[in-house]
Amino acid sequence: MSEKDQHIPKVQPEEIDSEKKAQEAVEVLREAVRFHDFRYYVLNDPIVSDTQYDDLFQTLQKLEQTWNLATPDSPTQKVAGEPVEELGTIRHSTPMMSLKAVYEEDGVRDFARTCRQSGLGQNRRSGVEFVTEPKYDGLSIELVYLNGKLEQAATRGDGDVGEDVTVNVRTIGEVPLALMASTERVVPSRLVVRGEIYMRISEFNELNRRREEKGEPPFANPRNAAAGSVRQLDPRITKNRPLHLFLYEVPECEGVELGTHWESLEALSNWGLPVNKQMLQLVTDVDEVLQNYAMLVKVRDELQFEIDGMVVKVNDLDARKKLGFRSRDPRWAVAYKFAPRHDTSRVRDIIVNVGRTGTLTPVALLEPVRIGGVEVSRASLHNLSQMEEKDIRIGDSVVVERAGDVIPYVVKSIKERRDGSEKRFSMPEKCPACGGKVFIAEDKKKSRCTNVSCPAQLKERLQHFASRRGLDITGLGGKRAEQLLDKGFVKTLPDIYQLSKDDLLQLPGYADKSAENLLAEIKKAKNVTLDRLIYALGIPLLGSHLVRVVVARFKDLDALKMADEEELQRIDAVGPEVARSIVSFFADEKNQQALTAFAEAGVTIENPAFLSNTSNKDLELPLNNLKFVFTGSLEHWTRSEVKEMVELYGGRATSSISGETDYVVAGPGSGAKLEMAEANGVPVLRENEFISFLERRGLQPDKPK
Repeated sequence: MSEKDQHIPKVQPEEIDSEKKAQEAVEVLREAVRFHDFRYYVLNDPIVSDTQYDDLFQTLQKLEQTWNLATPDSPTQKVAGEPVEELGTIRHSTPMMSLKAVYEEDGVRDFARTCRQSGLGQNRRSGVEFVTEPKYDGLSIELVYLNGKLEQAATRGDGDVGEDVTVNVRTIGEVPLALMASTERVVPSRLVVRGEIYMRISEFNELNRRREEKGEPPFANPRNAAAGSVRQLDPRITKNRPLHLFLYEVPECEGVELGTHWESLEALSNWGLPVNKQMLQLVTDVDEVLQNYAMLVKVRDELQFEIDGMVVKVNDLDARKKLGFRSRDPRWAVAYKFAPRHDTSRVRDIIVNVGRTGTLTPVALLEPVRIGGVEVSRASLHNLSQMEEKDIRIGDSVVVERAGDVIPYVVKSIKERRDGSEKRFSMPEKCPACGGKVFIAEDKKKSRCTNVSCPAQLKERLQHFASRRGLDITGLGGKRAEQLLDKGFVKTLPDIYQLSKDDLLQLPGYADKSAENLLAEIKKAKNVTLDRLIYALGIPLLGSHLVRVVVARFKDLDALKMADEEELQRIDAVGPEVARSIVSFFADEKNQQALTAFAEAGVTIENPAFLSNTSNKDLELPLNNLKFVFTGSLEHWTRSEVKEMVELYGGRATSSISGETDYVVAGPGSGAKLEMAEANGVPVLRENEFISFLERRGLQPDKPK
């Protein structure tokens, strides 16, 4: 089944009249559910709404029950998800199960009736006490404390085995590394506690704003942002993300006796663990449960974090044992989920936004529709690949959803409503902001304006141009660059070479000395090497290592400008898409004008890296042909920095160990990769050993920032 066909299989249970047809439908649905589980839990990149997924899952459950087709390997019999081996894995001592979801009041009443009929307690009305709490929309997490100290943290994974994210979770401020003893509670010898890591809505919006400024894809919703932040190979990334924690379940507690769920939540709070006590309610009647749900619906939009329903749990822990478990969820709890926030609208037009890094994003202009109390008139279509995959056309009727109640997006088109007047969208060949040439990646997931002087991206271009790896112009950072653009002194990159002292003195914060210093830096940047200039120009797909490889094959800038795709592809490591990007960049008339302006401003370009008649395979670089695998966390570099450094000096950084791996560099938190290296005799270097290794080859690695 193709990825496109796996989205929403068309299965109508009421039309199935034989076991053979039921079996065929069940297989199709299982494959679709597994596909969406992988997109949601492993890639953090779902392509259907929660409601659509729940419909698929419930249809599968219904068919399996009706035709007695349930098997142990069905997605309905286990918790979804799959651990990422690169993080290392941890086996849960008690499985982390999902909760059965209901969407109607009758489902909650059925749950309460089942609990009563099981003979649990004899309270004055329902006979059962329940605790109601918000259903947080974040990343499920398990923490294990031994003798009061945080021992490990793991994601849900597949319910039995999760990813080891201990190092990352330790960086989250709200996670105590040690429990607090108190007069009310002694610290248990072993405590297993579960909860949700989440991101506040305001912090999520700010994070996405910064990502878009850097040209990085925005997160779809706070849940994906939280999951992606925790499941990083570099814990410094996690530490710099605004993450929070609520804990809500104690599956294991040794050394302290707990009788009820309410009592366990009180104990967690006394031990210094974060519990959302203000939103917890202890009730003894199903009508009170429903009243609490109605209250949550009303306050939902006022909360700082995302919730997608309410969880109802039996309070008495002994009663829970009596109720027991189904194959994938407990009988003593249920999730009463909110109604989906979606509606239908019509795509009036599709326009293109140009981001600060030149990324072109298609945006649907919609007939206004109110979704969850908010009027929605436009929605991101993300990229050309997703548009074509969903087959969104101008004039289409579409389903629009507020993903995570934050970002409106188009779920799908309603093809049955088409009348033939709909029009397909084509990404423009020229940038709508400047008329520059547009580069579209082969997979159609990225489209960028290549014009170095595009006004929509000039601030980012100017900062990149002046960066340390570019022309290294000290004093031309973000704030200074913004001042020059706001004042109109710089409208294209070559304009920086026309700046005068009088210009700079008109800007806040400049005096004679600071103005002279910047002008001296700019003058110094008139004498550049070809590799620095090409990197500074920001040609799509051309990183610093690949720049050095390319310029080594061309005598000067003119020779590189004249190269065609065939000539470029004869260079090892330059594929068709990189070659097309380079040729497209130099073919753009506006880029040609900018290069002419550089020359007229007195910029001279040398190419000491040129090696006539030499294949880049033969370049004598310190790490030539060595292959490295990095695992765990590093102190001196981020993962992208160390990869770029290794490749700059002729080596390769790969993500998996093979027979060709020369060294594994292991930091704290190393998991399965370290074990594999040791088992297969692959040399292992700790970070300080790796630094010594580099120094012996004449390299001076950067010190920690």
